[in-house]
Amino acid sequence: MTQPLTYRDAGVDIDAGDELVERIKPLAKRTLRPEVMAGIGGFGALCGLPARYKEPVLVAGTDGVGTKLKLAFELGAHDTVGIDLVAMSVNDILVQGAEPLFFLDYFACGKLHVDVAAAVVGGIAKGCELAGCALIGGETAEMPGMYPDGEYDLAGFAVGVVEKSEILDGHSIGHGDVVLGIASSGPHSNGYSLIRRIVRDAGADLDSAFGDSTLGRTLMTPTAIYVKPLLALRRQVAIKGMAHITGGGITGNLPRILGDGLTARLKAGSWQRPPVFDWLQDKGQVADDEMHRVFNCGIGMCVVVAANQVDDALGALKAAGLAAWAIGSIGRAAPGEAPTVIG
Repeated sequence: MTQPLTYRDAGVDIDAGDELVERIKPLAKRTLRPEVMAGIGGFGALCGLPARYKEPVLVAGTDGVGTKLKLAFELGAHDTVGIDLVAMSVNDILVQGAEPLFFLDYFACGKLHVDVAAAVVGGIAKGCELAGCALIGGETAEMPGMYPDGEYDLAGFAVGVVEKSEILDGHSIGHGDVVLGIASSGPHSNGYSLIRRIVRDAGADLDSAFGDSTLGRTLMTPTAIYVKPLLALRRQVAIKGMAHITGGGITGNLPRILGDGLTARLKAGSWQRPPVFDWLQDKGQVADDEMHRVFNCGIGMCVVVAANQVDDALGALKAAGLAAWAIGSIGRAAPGEAPTVIG
């Protein structure tokens, strides 16, 4: 008599999935906000809106980690990519003035390794704590044949809230305003297809010493999460606009908050560029223009303020533990001039 087939025979381990859920629950519990009504374990998660908002507007963002995951697989480093996942979404909604409320993740793999998945979700929970948002749900999908054993993919989305009258959209940015650049922690989660090509072509050893760490660990440094200090900054100075320097680099993202006829003129060398970018440019022989449109080059977030508020803003950022510089100004665009110029 033929033995009856089970889901495990087909490559899906329900018991492993259940174990993972139980290991996630205490991680998620640490991130809860008062507005959360139901989280991990249900068919859907419930979250109310903070009562202090008079005209609340929801702001949503979604992203993944991209090919930075390939380095995580190679290094066996799964504890920080979850921070990257949260950061990419919460930083995006932050620039519109939103306070992140909750986050949901999607973890997909060919074979579920509970310890690896738990390490990833631990990073997601840490990212949520840093952003002040709740991890209220997600999905773990074990799909045999879809991914090689030992690999997985990540996606997630964040939902935040902003007072309608306080939405940041850059409409008030004008001639004479100043661009502040806030330090990144490294390449964040962008440009890793080029990074991996440079590492491969250079024959670089990811375990080799780099500064106080190794090259691999330096490249795996998680994306900075700017939520708490920049929400606090809004209460101290009148921010006119913010740009998350993500895929597309400085020259691709700063123009997204500028009106027609305006140009951001940035001064090269006005900020401290982490050594990893010098290494990448040297080993890959990457041109300056390409560096600025692929990588953040040391600036993870741009904030635009009036000239008379620069000192107050830089002082507040320094007090919050963030390195920041006045890196340029907004001017009227000359005919044919690019919306962001670095020179």
